[in-house]
Amino acid sequence: MATPQLSIKRLSPLAVVPAYQSRGAAGVDLHAAIERQRIIEPGQIAMIPIGIAIALPPGHEGQVRPRSGLGSKHGITLPNAPGTIDEDYRGEVSVPLINHGKEPFTVEPGMRIAQLIVAPVTHCDIAEVDELDDTQRGAGGFGSTG
Repeated sequence: MATPQLSIKRLSPLAVVPAYQSRGAAGVDLHAAIERQRIIEPGQIAMIPIGIAIALPPGHEGQVRPRSGLGSKHGITLPNAPGTIDEDYRGEVSVPLINHGKEPFTVEPGMRIAQLIVAPVTHCDIAEVDELDDTQRGAGGFGSTG
């Protein structure tokens, strides 16, 4: 089976083409394509351009996820994690970052700010029904299984 291709179009000279950082890496790092530092105050959300557009392989999505080090060390994450890039989107990739920390956070030009995972998507046939099948859990919600 052939390896799916993720096509990258550089939109800015500041863009860094994403690459896997190790053989076992699940995703590629996304870098801030900004000319100067951006400060994100506690509680603030900032849209950070990546400077690229992508074409995902057919039947795949792009999942934009936080970088664990930024979250654990500084409280920097994505407000919509994971963000989804649909297969047919061709605009610039941008990453919304939110500062859940107590201190202002500085995004540096070229900084690795998120990661992109390419994953297969399954489409389902949608059927409206009058009843759903019963399960042991039933309608038990958050925390209902222990």
